[in-house]
Order: sequence, then C-alpha cells, then structure tokens
Amino acid sequence: MEKIRPSERIGKEISQLLEDGVEEGQDILGPLIERSVRRVIQEILEQEVEDYLGRGYYQRGERKQRGYRNGYETKKLKTAEGQVEVEVPQLRDTEQTYRSGLLGKVGTRSGELERLIVEMYTRGLSTRDIEDTLKDDTGKPMISRSGVSQITESLSEEYGCFISRDLSDYDVVYLFIDGVNESLRLEGGLKEALLCAWGICSNGRKVLLHLALGNKESYVCWRDFFRDMISRGLRMPLLVCSDGAPGLIKALQECFPQSRRQRCMFHKLSNISSKLPESAKGEVMPKVRAIFSQTDGEIAMLYVTKLIEEYASVYPAALKCLQDDLDSCLSYMDFPVGHHKHIRTTNLLERCFVEQKRRTKIIPRFLDEKSCLKLVYATLIRVSERWQKVSMSEYDLALLRNLRKLYGWKENEDGFISKKMAA
Repeated sequence: MEKIRPSERIGKEISQLLEDGVEEGQDILGPLIERSVRRVIQEILEQEVEDYLGRGYYQRGERKQRGYRNGYETKKLKTAEGQVEVEVPQLRDTEQTYRSGLLGKVGTRSGELERLIVEMYTRGLSTRDIEDTLKDDTGKPMISRSGVSQITESLSEEYGCFISRDLSDYDVVYLFIDGVNESLRLEGGLKEALLCAWGICSNGRKVLLHLALGNKESYVCWRDFFRDMISRGLRMPLLVCSDGAPGLIKALQECFPQSRRQRCMFHKLSNISSKLPESAKGEVMPKVRAIFSQTDGEIAMLYVTKLIEEYASVYPAALKCLQDDLDSCLSYMDFPVGHHKHIRTTNLLERCFVEQKRRTKIIPRFLDEKSCLKLVYATLIRVSERWQKVSMSEYDLALLRNLRKLYGWKENEDGFISKKMAA
C-alpha cells in the first residue's frame, strides 16, 4: 500500500480540524495557522527532493540523480508564527551529500536575523522601524511587527532569569542604588519608578545586581527590593551609596544595619546649589566641592567649619543643607583613597539611565510594565558589560578586611559574614 506523504497527512489534519472544530471556548485560528505553516514548509521540502532526484514520490522509471528516499528526520524550526515541527526527507546512496536549500536559508536567517532584531530593538528601534528596515530585494518585509515582538520576548526570558539568579557568589563590597521613572501604562500617563542596584565586588568587578518595578520610591518598595536580593544570597556590603530620600534611608537602615551609608555627593551638591542665588554659586560652590575633594574626614570638617563661619548668616538654607546628614556624606573617606572617586556618587547608574532614556524616549508610553522592563533591562545589561574594573590592591583588600572586622563581621571559610546574616 502506497504510503502517505507528511504534507498530505497534515492536509488531512487541517480538513479534520475544519470539520470537527475545537472544544467550546477554544480558538481554532491558532491550530489552523500552525498546521498551515507546517504544510507549506513540508511541501517545499518534499518538492526539493523530487527536483533533486528527478522523480516523484514512489515514482518508477529513469533516474535523473542517483539516490533513494530514506525516511524522515523530525526537526523544529522557528518562524514568525512560532516554532513548528516538520519532517525533513532523508536520502541515501547519493553521489553528494544532499542538503535542503530551504533549511540552509532558515538556519542562517534564524540565528543571525534574530540576534540582529534583538539588538536593533534594544538600541531603540520600534517594531515598526524594524519591519520597515528589514526588507528583501523585492521590498517585502522579511518579518512582521508581530514577528519582531515574538522574537524580542527572549529578552523577557533573560530578565526573568536575571531577577531570580543566585547572588551569593558576588562578594559585594560597595552597593549602589537609584531609581528612574518611566511611563509604564497605556492609560493615565503617570510615571512609575524602576529600582536599580549594582555593586563593586572584592575582585574589582562591577556588576548589575537587580532591576525591579517600584511603582514609587517609597520605604515599602525599597524594603521589598532589598529583601529580594538578600533572599537570593546577597552578602552584606560594607558601604551603600544612595540619595537622601527618607523612605530609602529607612529601608537601608533596616535591611543593611551593619553597612555604612554614603550620601551621593552628586545629589548633595545639587541640593546645596539649588538653595543658593545664581550670583553666589560661582563663589560658594567651589568651596563646597573642596570639602568633598579631601581624603581625610577631619580635614574635611575643618573646611566645613570655615564655610559655616563665612556664609551661615548670608546663605542659611544652603549651609543647613550642607550640614544635614553630613556624616554620611563623608563616609567614603574611611575607605581606600583609590576608591573614593568610584564610591562617593551613584554617577555610574546615572550615566546608564541617560543611555537608557536615549533608547526609550522614542516610546512615549509603554503598553505595560513587561514591555518596559525587558527593554530597560536589555539596555542596562549591555551597558554594564562595558564597565571597567576597579583596582583592588593587597593594601586595599587588607583595609577592607579590617573595616569588616571593625563593623562586626565574622570570618569563616567562605569569607566575611555579618552578625545578622550569621544569626
């Protein structure tokens, strides 16, 4: 009895589907499209073999090419409509190894094109831009907008792995945290906060640690953000650098009680400058900056005292701002001098946010938080791959070990661990 070709079998499946339908509440369009795509690909593969051998399925007679059909091999292909499974015809006793022309093109296009699409999307092109850019010689789009969206879903999978990975292997010495606002909803136009954390490890490596939706930069949002990292094994850092938001400070004190807190110098200088008249900024701000350019806390306080004596009566609001939370502004001075420029601000995150904003500004409002998070994550993780390491000399590491002992850390075979984490 003559065997039925796979394409014919799929055709019967389509006919049966149209005849029987599907269960109530289910969509017939999805299964119908999947089978139709499979059938088209299957027919092309079978026709390629017929053209190569010069004879049809089970056809006898004169042979154009030496060889015999030898069954099928199942292969999964990625298409714009999803992954489909086809049966690739196999040949034996051919003069040369037979290769499908269609599969050769699909294999080349699948990997390279998908990587190209993901990178174009990450660099700020919309799905419409990508569809318009990727066209064949006839001007026909090589992939649809829906196909682009499907391919970029791999970024959502990457992000899911990123926010669930184990953090215990990172010996984080310095932790930096900040937030950036994006319009996440189609309706309303209200901006919501994305919370971000990165760190410098004892080997000098800079690493992006976490990115999550915060809705607003409140105590509860930051507390949950920190708890998530701690639950995944984040080690207690020696120093945490952030801005001076009250809710954030409260969450830091609760979640990292043994860590020193560093008030971001960039934010602090901006706050002081905003309380000075324009005419005074050129005179006062260089003297304020001189305080934070010192390497010794006691000398820095002498500069502060002199500045208060000189300007407190003239610019009281600015000088009050300077004195507010001053100890945390100078925390970095207790750490290795070579690290000062790296740890007294959250500027690395700020620069990342500038890059991220450049790529997201073409999207006035995201459809949902998922689409926003995958693009912001993709942008930040690519920027972080270019971060340069911080030098960690033996002297620096010895000083950091002594500071950990001073702050109450205990040492075991895995390194230092805080009293709270040991408990």
